[in-house]
Amino acid sequence: MEESTNHIHVKNGYDEGSYTYYPIVVIGAGETGIAMGCRLKEALGFDQFRIFDRQAGLGGTWWINRYPGVACDVYVPAIFYSFSFSPNHKWTNFHPPGPEIIKYLHNVCQKYGIVDKIQLNTDVSEARWLEEEEMWEVTLTHMMPGTGDWSEKERQQHIASHGAQSIYLGQEKIRAKIIASAAGGLVEPRGWPDTIPGIEGFEGEVFHSARWKSDADLNGKDVIVVGTGCSAAQFVPRLTKEPYNAKSVTQLMRSPPWVVPRVQPFFGPKMWQKYSPTVLSNVPAVARTLRTLMFLAAEVDFYKLFLNTPYSIKGRKDLEERLIKHMKEKVPERYHEILTPDYGVCCKRRIFGSEWFSVMHEPNYSLITQPLTSVQPRGVTLGPGRTFPDPEKTDSNVSTDEIKLPADTIILANGFDVTTWLHPLKVLGKEGKLMQDVWDERGGPQAYMGAAMDGFPNFFILFGPNTATGHSSVILASENMVNYSLHFIKQILNGDVKTFDVKKEAEVAWTSDIQEELKDTVWQTGGCQSWYKMGNGWNATAYPRSQIEYSIRCMFPKWNDWNISYTKKGLFKERMKSALKYVVLAGLIVGSYRIRKTGTSFGQVPDVVRQIVRSGFLSFLDIVQRSVGVVQQNV
Repeated sequence: MEESTNHIHVKNGYDEGSYTYYPIVVIGAGETGIAMGCRLKEALGFDQFRIFDRQAGLGGTWWINRYPGVACDVYVPAIFYSFSFSPNHKWTNFHPPGPEIIKYLHNVCQKYGIVDKIQLNTDVSEARWLEEEEMWEVTLTHMMPGTGDWSEKERQQHIASHGAQSIYLGQEKIRAKIIASAAGGLVEPRGWPDTIPGIEGFEGEVFHSARWKSDADLNGKDVIVVGTGCSAAQFVPRLTKEPYNAKSVTQLMRSPPWVVPRVQPFFGPKMWQKYSPTVLSNVPAVARTLRTLMFLAAEVDFYKLFLNTPYSIKGRKDLEERLIKHMKEKVPERYHEILTPDYGVCCKRRIFGSEWFSVMHEPNYSLITQPLTSVQPRGVTLGPGRTFPDPEKTDSNVSTDEIKLPADTIILANGFDVTTWLHPLKVLGKEGKLMQDVWDERGGPQAYMGAAMDGFPNFFILFGPNTATGHSSVILASENMVNYSLHFIKQILNGDVKTFDVKKEAEVAWTSDIQEELKDTVWQTGGCQSWYKMGNGWNATAYPRSQIEYSIRCMFPKWNDWNISYTKKGLFKERMKSALKYVVLAGLIVGSYRIRKTGTSFGQVPDVVRQIVRSGFLSFLDIVQRSVGVVQQNV
C-alpha cells in the first residue's frame, strides 16, 4: 500500500503523475455536506478535508432554488429543520423563507470554520478505486464560475453551440483515502417532455422553477405552469400579484395533491415572531423541549399514517375526510372534483399550507387537467382528453375537449430526476465495476443502511437510497448518516483500519428487507404515481421504518456486517480487546468456582479477587507477548 498521511499534501512534485492528496473528500456543499464538515471538526477534531461542489454557492438545493416564495415547506417547522449541533433560535418565521435558510447555513459554516474547506465551481465527475494503493482517484472538473448552477441539459446545449471550453476550464486528478458523497437528490430538474412537440418553435421563455430566471418579465403576460407540486404551490400564488402581475396564469395538473394546513406555532404566528427569538435564545431548554416534542409528534404520525396496519388505515381515512372538507371550504366549487385525490394520503409528497388554494379565487387563474399536447409559437394546445379524473369516468363534469390558449411564458414545475442516484458522478469500485451497473444488476439503487455498497471501500453515501422520510426532518436523517459514517472514519484516521467494505450478503439482505417492508406501506399500496418509485416499481427513496429505529441503528453499527482490513496497530488492538475479554470471562468463572468450592466468607472475597486479578494480569501479559509475535509474523 502506498504510504498516506492524515494531512493534505502534494505528491511527486513536478512529475507527470503528481497529485494532491486529501484524507477525506466530501462531495456536495448542501446541508448534508456542511453537516459532515462541521462534525469532522467538532467530533473528531479533524480539518484535513475538502468539500467540492459544482454550484457557485454553498447550500445545495437552498442555493439553487430561488423561485418566488421558496420556503421551508415540510411538515416540520424550522426549529426542527436545523442542525441539532447548531440550533438557530432566531428564525423570523415558523416556516422561514429560502434566503433565511441560506443565511443560516452560511453562518453555520462560519461558526465551525469550514468556509475555507469548500471549493465551489468544481464538479466531481469520477471516483475510481485504486486496488494497490487502497485509495480513491478522484477526477475534478473545474467549471466556468456560475455554469455549475445550470442543469446538465442546459450545459450540453451551451456546449453544442459554444464549445466545451465555454463550460469546462480543465480537469485535475486527486487522491483520497475516504469519500463521503453528500450529492443531493433535488438538484437535476426534469427537462421538457419528449412526447410534446413544438417547443423548438416557441417564441416565449421556457424555464424550470428550480432554475428561476430572475430577469423574466411576466408583467401582462400569459403564463403556463406545468405541474402542481410543492414548488408550484409556493410560487404560483405570487404570479398574479406585484411585482410579477401576470395577465393570466394557467396551471396544468396531472393529478391532485393532498393539501395539508400548515402547523401553526403556539399562540399564533405574530406572537411567535415577536417573542420566540428572545425566549429560545435565553432559555435553551425550551428550544430542546420543543424540538423533542416535534420529533415525537412526527414519529406518532409515521405509525398513524404511513403503514398498512388497521391503526394507520383508520388514521389516513380520518385525515382524508378532514382534508377534503378543508379543500371544499377553501376553493371554488368548480375545482372540487379535480382537487379530490383518488389515492391515499401520504402516498406521495403532501403540500403544506393553503396559499395555493387562495389563488384559485383569482379571475385570471385557471387549473386544468387536460394534457399539454403541443406548443405553438405563441400558444399551447391542451387535450383532447384529461389526466384527471379518469377519462373513462362518465359521470364527471370535467371537460375533455381540446382547447388552445395563448402563452408568452412556460414555467416547468415538473420535479427532479431523483431516481438517478449520484448522477452524473461515475463511481468505479473494485475490479472497475460501476456502481450504477451494480444497481442495475440488483434491481435498482440501493445501499446498506443507505450508506455503503459492497465493492466500494471507504465510500460513504450520505442520505443515500431508501433514507428519505415522509414524516420527519430531513436534517435529522442527514445527521444520523453523518454520525454513522464517523464511526468508521474515526478508525481510519486513527490508523487502526485501512479499509471498510460492507459484505455483499449484508447489503443484499438489507435491501431485500427494505423492499419487502415497503410493500406494506402507503408508498407502495396507496394507488399513486410518485417520484419515490421508478418505472419498474422499485422504491429507492423511502425508508419504511421510524426515525427512532434508524437513529439507534446509526448509533450502534453492526461490525460483523463489514469486511475490515486492519493496520498493524489496529490488529494489535483487536487482539488485545479479545484477550482482555477472555481474561475477564475466565476470571469470573474461576472466581465463582473458588468462592463456591472453598465456602469463602464475604470478608474474604477481596483477597480472592486480588489473587484472581493478579493471575489474570499475568495471563494477559503472556497473551500480549504471543500476540505481538503473531502480528509481526503476519504483517
